[in-house]
Formats: sequence, structure tokens, C-alpha cells
Amino acid sequence: MASVKLDKVNKVFGSTHIIKDVDLEIGDGEFVVFVGPSGCGKSTLLRLIAGLESISDGELSIGETVVNELPPRERGVGMVFQSYALYPHMTVYENMAFGLKLAKTAKETVDERVMATARILQLEELLERKPKALSGGQRQRVAMGRAMAREPRILLFDEPLSNLDASLRVQMRNEIARLHHRLGSTMVYVTHDQVEAMTLADKIVVLNAGRVEQVGSPQELYQRPLTRFVAGFIGSPTMNFLPAKLVAGTAEGCRVTTNGIGELSLPQDPGRHGAGDALTLGVRPEHLGLAPASGDNGFEIVNVEYLGNEVYVYLEPKDGDTLLIHRSEAPSQWQVGQRVALVPDPAHVHLFDAENRALVAKRARSVA
Repeated sequence: MASVKLDKVNKVFGSTHIIKDVDLEIGDGEFVVFVGPSGCGKSTLLRLIAGLESISDGELSIGETVVNELPPRERGVGMVFQSYALYPHMTVYENMAFGLKLAKTAKETVDERVMATARILQLEELLERKPKALSGGQRQRVAMGRAMAREPRILLFDEPLSNLDASLRVQMRNEIARLHHRLGSTMVYVTHDQVEAMTLADKIVVLNAGRVEQVGSPQELYQRPLTRFVAGFIGSPTMNFLPAKLVAGTAEGCRVTTNGIGELSLPQDPGRHGAGDALTLGVRPEHLGLAPASGDNGFEIVNVEYLGNEVYVYLEPKDGDTLLIHRSEAPSQWQVGQRVALVPDPAHVHLFDAENRALVAKRARSVA
């Protein structure tokens, strides 16, 4: 196992700056997930760690060794790609042993490592099969086994579940989580799916346009996002956003007003912001309460989704074109066509300034 440290790492392709001054530390044995929208640079960052791309500027260390100039085979990393990339003419055993044989590992050692890896991944009964006789989940486990058999210090995963159907993704998420628990190895995992990030990670790195937007545990990112981007990206359904204005504030808190809700007293310190300044109010669907509204007041319910154990209620906004979402346990009293007032929980309301940075609450929210 090993730690990874990136110090002002940059990557430029021609005139396009992909990775921009990334500073990041990944601890020995941590499970870290890179997450962000398509094109944000997460796969490129993983390939820089693996040595599949060269660093344009900055320093990358694995353990105590600076590896900028080391080829992939000397970095002690194993990589699992989005595509299984198994050799169709080889058996499961031969696929898993291939990298070891290339490294001219002794036959006895090859057999020991392949069999040990097969036991961990529950592939012992499949060793004589060829890839065409395997399910998608089994093929992905073989691809993981091929990387693990080399006993790398770091395991890298590049969107390994994106080719699987929904139920199999859930199963494989659990397999990977159990694998990390058993091995205790350092794992770096790339995905665009924030549900995978939330369920797998010890630490999430949110990337936006080649920069690190925020680093923290899933709980920290969900409960205390530092920017509107993180607040909107982490969480499903996404956070609701409403335009607001600062009425007044002190270091102990502030009062804001927003169309459709009215005035709220909140724990955030307004800092340098003054009365009349434009803000954005954010509240997650489970913290957005509803109450009956009279006449033409309030927001109209345009859709109600029943999901078994919970209900999503979609509301037509007064400003903008993004529907607001209320989430609650089933059953629900709300119906399409009703008009309702919004009743957010002040303890769980977020505020963002014109630069999309979060205003800090003096009475900090607890993180479980």
C-alpha cells in the first residue's frame, strides 16, 4: 500500500489546459473517489497517477518517491478500465496471470497469486471459462483480479461499472466496498455517478473544469458544500435553489427574503455582504416542507412521483425554469394541481453569494 500526493499538478494538451494546479493528498489505505461532470478532467487525473499520461507541470509522489518520470510498470499501480479488455481466447486463469507472466514472475508465484485473488473475488469455479461464458459482473471481477494479482500498491478504477445494468451496478458497488474492507489497499476510483461516490468513498474529490472544487467525506460534502456547484452536484435529487436578497445581518446570523417563502432568519454570517445584496438560497428536497396555500398564492404541484418508500413532489417555480422538489416518506397527501407554500427548515438552509461560494453558518451543522 502507499499514499499519493499531487503538488500543483497541471496537464496541457496543445492549447487546452485540462488539469489546473491540483493539490491533493490520498492517504495510505484510503478509498478516494474522483467525481464530476463529463469533461471535468477526472479520468485524465487518474491516468496521470497511473503514468499513462505525462504531467505538464507539478510533482506527483507515490509513497516517498517522486514518480513524474517513472513508467507505469514501475509505479506499483494496477488499473481497472471501463472496458473489461479481457483476452477472448484466454481462460479466466490465463487472463489474470497474463501481467505476471509478462513480468517473468516464477510459475509457482503466479499460481499462488492467481488462486489467492480468485478466492477473494469468488472466481475459483470460473478459472477454466473463457470471457464469452461469463456475465458482465463476472467479467468485471476478472478485470479487477488481473490488476490485483500483480499485488499493486494502489488500485485505480476508471468508471468500471458504467457498462453494467442498474441492478448489477448495485451488486458490484457492494463487491468493491467489501474488497476494500478486506484488502485495506489504497484505491482511487473515477465516476460521473455521484451515487457511486457517496456509497463507496472514504473521501470524495469533486472536480469542476480541471480544478478541485472541494475534498471531504460524503457527509461533509452533502451537509456542508463550500460552493453552489458542489451543492448542486452532490445529492439526488439535486438541491433546490431560489434567488434571495439579504435583508440584514450580523456575525451571529442574517435575515434574507425570497419570492414565495418570505423572510427567514438563518445562522449564516453575511461577512462583507450588505443589505440588498443578491444571494442564492439552497435547500435539499427532504428539508423543504410544504403547507396548503390559499387562492392563487404559493407554488403549483405539477407532478407527484411515488417510489414505494418515498414520494417526490415537483413544484412549478416562480423564477427560473428548474422545477423545485419536495421529498417525503410515503404516503403523501399532495396531489397534482394543488397550490402549496414552501416551508424550509432554517437549520438546513444554505446560502451562496454572487460568486457561488457558501456563506458559513456560525452555528455549524453537525456531520454524522
